[in-house]
Amino acid sequence: MKKRTIIIFGSSDSNGKTRQLVDELLQGTDWDFVDLNTKTIGYFDYEFKNQGDDFIPLMRNIVDNYDVIIFATPVYWYTMSGIMKVFFDRISDLLKIQKPIGRQLREMEMAVVCSGADTNLVDGFYMPFRESAKYLGMTYIGDYYGNLEDNSIIDIKESIDNFRQQISES
Repeated sequence: MKKRTIIIFGSSDSNGKTRQLVDELLQGTDWDFVDLNTKTIGYFDYEFKNQGDDFIPLMRNIVDNYDVIIFATPVYWYTMSGIMKVFFDRISDLLKIQKPIGRQLREMEMAVVCSGADTNLVDGFYMPFRESAKYLGMTYIGDYYGNLEDNSIIDIKESIDNFRQQISES
């Protein structure tokens, strides 16, 4: 059975290099795409004051309609973007007050796509994603780093194609 896949994109620049990488990854697929810049998602707080924002409806849509979530982020200061971190922090809502949605994550798969200026990605970058997947009972199926500072999208097209195939066959 074909897996339904969504890319959750979190970057300060909706049209930057990470978006170029994601657009290439989307080629030839029917995967869906959400730019977190088009959503209003407030920070996590212990009083759950942000229940009226876009986070819960977005997550309900994801768990109801997809099998695979690919998180796409640039590397900012050796970690995920701020907007992506806010999104991850809000997953706490799914463990505290929206448990049915949180439980549905257990049957899903997670992957990560990121880009940065360094030739190689810093050790430990993927740890928050892998450990979050483990904690949530998700299956972590892979990750991809594209250096678009020194390379063009054409230079890394084959490796993007291989990653797309890896996700599709997981």
